[in-house]
Amino acid sequence: MYDIVCCLPLLYICTVQILIRMNGDILSTREKRRYTRQIMISEIGLRGQEMLKLSKVLVIGAGGLGCPILQYLTAAGIGKIGIAEFDMVDETNLQRQVLYGSADVGKLKSIIAKSRLENLNSHTELEVYNLRCEASNSLRIFKNWDVIVDATDNTETRYIINDTCVILGKPMVHGAIYKYEGVISVFNYKGGPTYRCYNPQPISNDFKNPLSRDVGLFGVVPGIVGTYMANEVIKIITETGDILSGKVLLINTLNNVFRTFSVTNIPENHNIKSWG
Repeated sequence: MYDIVCCLPLLYICTVQILIRMNGDILSTREKRRYTRQIMISEIGLRGQEMLKLSKVLVIGAGGLGCPILQYLTAAGIGKIGIAEFDMVDETNLQRQVLYGSADVGKLKSIIAKSRLENLNSHTELEVYNLRCEASNSLRIFKNWDVIVDATDNTETRYIINDTCVILGKPMVHGAIYKYEGVISVFNYKGGPTYRCYNPQPISNDFKNPLSRDVGLFGVVPGIVGTYMANEVIKIITETGDILSGKVLLINTLNNVFRTFSVTNIPENHNIKSWG
């Protein structure tokens, strides 16, 4: 089971390459013009842009982190994006959740986000899951997506996302924010460390990670961290650059400090085969 799971990201890449060869022109003339500046980059090129077009990315959470992630992935030309979000817009969100405005207060974030993103890029297909990600629905939701993005704000959901990604062999792009700080990493990528390797589940359930409503949050931090997460998604799909697998990038915007920490890969954390 472990060996099969580790190979799944490679199988996805091979499948995309075969589809590109079979389908000929993946991008329309308008799309080629739209993405000209990105196609010009030698590391991406037309092939990389076609891979983005054929990719499917699920973003869990459309809040502070989810907003910039969704915007930049849509603008970059991801073919299909899933938005999993159950919450409604609150006035306190507007300081940092830049997809929403004053007139959206009280409305579903998932629906408003979809409308804004459709206006941003009509070439990207958008699918909404207006629900909370839980163990009872995560396998069904995740199975048809290539990359899963964790833009949530609580540890319990992150364990569910991680375990589902391990079971299905999906890479998980993770980000978290606190006051002036943020962390970014990629888990379960080509057999690399999982979220449980980085953050083992505590024996006691008494610990709860601090939420922005309790400790505050500098408004631009989710924009910086979320954009970096979108960067990792694009790199994974286009096979470009050094992926943050086995590493955690810490950003402190107050003191302009960037640090990278290694994560030890613990083999038993890959042995999750089912729920229960």
